[in-house]
Amino acid sequence: MSKLDDIRQYFFVIRELVTREIKRKYARSYLGVLWSVLQPLLSMAILSMIFSTIFQRSIENFPIYYLTGNIFWSMFTGATSSAMTALVDNKSLLIKVKLPMMIFPMARVYTALVNLGYSLIAYACMLIFFKNGFYWTFIFLILIIGCELMFSIGLGNILAVAYVFFGDIKHLYSVLLTLWMYCSAIFYPVESLSVTMKQIVNANPMYGFIACARKCIMEGQPLTVSEMLKMVLWGGGIFLLGQLIFSANKSKIMQRL
Repeated sequence: MSKLDDIRQYFFVIRELVTREIKRKYARSYLGVLWSVLQPLLSMAILSMIFSTIFQRSIENFPIYYLTGNIFWSMFTGATSSAMTALVDNKSLLIKVKLPMMIFPMARVYTALVNLGYSLIAYACMLIFFKNGFYWTFIFLILIIGCELMFSIGLGNILAVAYVFFGDIKHLYSVLLTLWMYCSAIFYPVESLSVTMKQIVNANPMYGFIACARKCIMEGQPLTVSEMLKMVLWGGGIFLLGQLIFSANKSKIMQRL
């Protein structure tokens, strides 16, 4: 029973931390969480005006194509970037309260998941507006989001540990994210790339999540076994790697903090 009580307590702490993060993010905003809905819409409008004429022949329904990539990419970047600083930001709480350290980066990732939920409201409206069908294959989104969540938790844990010992990782990661974004085919067709660049993009796990989402949402096609297996391996593999690295450095983290 004590373990069950501990688990309940940990979930309560995570919920409170997520609530705190959301309130803090929109503390000085009149629109509050509505920005989670408005931001992807505004980004879609701007990018559509810029690129729709360029890719209109090669990408059908460009606004949905871009928005699909953008909301999944935003969840990933928001989760990992905020999880990176979670331990350092909560240094005083970690020292005073006996809680599993992993709760803090995990709460940041779940905050990004909540923001994704708000973004999906705007996304559903755009699907209706641009006359994209609602297919039974939408059920695969549960698997896609779940795998991306595990991938983000694992990488977030790795970054959180790295940031404790090497603060410059924050700046290096922002540069890496820019390169990573351009390798994720968020606003351009992969078919327009050279053979070598296609191989690089196809090896990118984030492109895998985005491409699978587009296939289910825009084409109404079910995922193949190999596509699902690839997502599970990426998500589960990075999640386990993050757990191992975090667990191996627990004592060193407390000493450094």
